[in-house]
Amino acid sequence: MASLPTKTLDEILSRYDRIEAQMAAGPDHETYSKLAAEYSGLEEVVAAIRRLRTAEKDREEARAIAEDPGAEREMRDLASEEVAELGPAIEDLTREIGILLLPKDAADEKGAIIEVRAGTGGSEAGLFAGDLFRMYQRYAEAHRWKVELLSATEGEVGGYREVVASVKGKGVFSRLKFESGVHRVQRVPETESGGRIHTSAATVAVLPEAEDIDVEIRPEDIRIDTMRSSGAGGQHVNTTDSAVRITHLPTGIVVTSSEKSQHQNRARAMQVLRARLFDMERSRADAERSQTRRAQVGSGDRSERIRTYNFPQGRVTDHRINLTLYKLDRVIEGEMDELVDALVASDQAERLAAVGLDD
Repeated sequence: MASLPTKTLDEILSRYDRIEAQMAAGPDHETYSKLAAEYSGLEEVVAAIRRLRTAEKDREEARAIAEDPGAEREMRDLASEEVAELGPAIEDLTREIGILLLPKDAADEKGAIIEVRAGTGGSEAGLFAGDLFRMYQRYAEAHRWKVELLSATEGEVGGYREVVASVKGKGVFSRLKFESGVHRVQRVPETESGGRIHTSAATVAVLPEAEDIDVEIRPEDIRIDTMRSSGAGGQHVNTTDSAVRITHLPTGIVVTSSEKSQHQNRARAMQVLRARLFDMERSRADAERSQTRRAQVGSGDRSERIRTYNFPQGRVTDHRINLTLYKLDRVIEGEMDELVDALVASDQAERLAAVGLDD
């Protein structure tokens, strides 16, 4: 791995010390709050830089002893061992600092809107969409995130034709953003009497949850229509115009919500619309920044086949990073961390390489 620019590390340490001195001088509340936020944001990288500097100093001192012909043989041998041990530790710290210095995705700490839609494969695709949504629900529960169902259209024999939910918690988007794309399943459907393996697909879109300050939606840019919700029949049929459809006129984006409360439907539809507009703006900005290079992981291309779930072989394969795990039963139950960690690591490695900090 290439070395980190010494000047950059010196500037970070100097800035950290200046902020500390300014906070100790007793500034007004507003200034102190801003300084404290920046100070907190620097703490992790400063600690890593200091560990790196200590390790580099220790290695130089050990190397001097190892190369000193006047030192005792035992001392030189011990020093040589220390030099050898410190090499990998310094490489690890250099990589850690490089990752900490990578530009942060402002949306990483946000919650997310997750949309799962049945693709090719008929009723089996709807069942698979249901399996994927439950996988994300279980993963969210394991991380103590809150999942709220925003809208759902059930499939003919179960599962979903389409399901949209919000997932709230710290760092949700940073963990789920790599799920966007086409997920493919290979298995024998329950309705298949001949035991033949079918291939079906579902599409997942993960959008960062947007606040009012992230996206401005002008009243004149939207058209809100109310309509009668469809029911299950008989006494369950909704006889009021509670379903809401919002059309964003400048972009043509249409969002619907059809639960029982019109007020709640409007709020949920606006929540999804904000997320889609925010995602559209982020995608446009990303395209401008990387016209010559597409990220291998997390490109956001929802037409790209990203993962295959093969039930007969019990394996799940992520095609972006060529990772295959023979634990499909556990992954589909929400044990996704090994997959997610590998995707995050691959994304970090690619970004480090792009700035010349990785081999």
